[in-house]
Amino acid sequence: MSTARHAVLDNLKNLRGWRTNRKIIAIAVDDYANVRVASRGAREKLIQAGVDMSSQMDRYDTVETRQDLEALFDVLESVSDGQNRAAIFTAYALSANPNCQKIIETGTYHYEPVSNTFARLAEEQPTAYRGAWSAWRDGMDRGLIRPQFHGREHLNVEMLRMKFENRDPVLLANLEHQSMAGLTDEPEMPGVGFTHAFGVHQVESIARHREILVEGLGLFERVWGFRSDTFTPPAQKLHPQLYSDAVENGIRSIDKPLRCTRPLGDGSYQRELNCSGLQRGQDHITVVRNVVFEPGKDMGFAPVERALQQIKAAFRWGKPAVISSHRVNFCGHIDPANRQNGLDALRSLLKQVTEKWPEVEFLSVDQLVAEMIPAG
Repeated sequence: MSTARHAVLDNLKNLRGWRTNRKIIAIAVDDYANVRVASRGAREKLIQAGVDMSSQMDRYDTVETRQDLEALFDVLESVSDGQNRAAIFTAYALSANPNCQKIIETGTYHYEPVSNTFARLAEEQPTAYRGAWSAWRDGMDRGLIRPQFHGREHLNVEMLRMKFENRDPVLLANLEHQSMAGLTDEPEMPGVGFTHAFGVHQVESIARHREILVEGLGLFERVWGFRSDTFTPPAQKLHPQLYSDAVENGIRSIDKPLRCTRPLGDGSYQRELNCSGLQRGQDHITVVRNVVFEPGKDMGFAPVERALQQIKAAFRWGKPAVISSHRVNFCGHIDPANRQNGLDALRSLLKQVTEKWPEVEFLSVDQLVAEMIPAG
């Protein structure tokens, strides 16, 4: 895409929605606590089993290690905003992961709370994971990372069950190696990807998704110690009927794409054109990310420079800059160079932001949403 086209789109996507004269930056990072690839050894075993592990996620994405978190916190603390606060990650995190061993043993789906995932990994891979859960708590206490709800699991449970019943060799290999990588879609579930936890292909799915949503929100509170205010569903797939269920269970805002067409499960579709703020006919705040920052992915442009352009456009129109990223950019368990590349880019971005806009305010997404809620 040309520079001129980028500039036009940057301005267009900031025309509508909530405005402020403050320079606010919220960094929204998806996929925390999610099991993708268990380890470098597991990745090699999956490749040997014939699983396609060529995507960025399958090459590098793992549950965040103690080293990942500590290195991230060092970068976030390397800058201060106009209120003398460090930068903060809003880490959209799960409540649970599939319990691979129990699925194999029982033949039915089971999950484990993410606190159990970290405890298990600390036993299996102590060098990487012993102290990781404590590092999470330390980062939360220091105001450097703020978990918010990303779903119970980052997979479509119905599709996993279907694959298990069909003895899908890729799923069976993943279960054996405590991973969830390289899994393909199912023709019987058109339009739904394996990672689309709330992807709908038939109306009957909505009731099951409602149960998962409500249970996942309750489990989030038990695992992380507080109720989540904001919700980013995996791949931003969520049936509109579930908006009210999320609100009834404590959610004040839902992260949505700028434009999307949502399948309703009955062959019809709902088109949405979203903007940040309170939208007509909804009882929740909508958050739309308006800055892309994926330093580990080749997107055809320099990630730091492109992010700065988008932040500048957001501020020009009186909009907060909501930066979109993913955990994989900052993972070093499989390849430390991947983590270093991502953190170097993040350090550069934060340094240039604070130099260009010294009055900038770093807020978590839930803090930003609190500013958006109309008075009274």
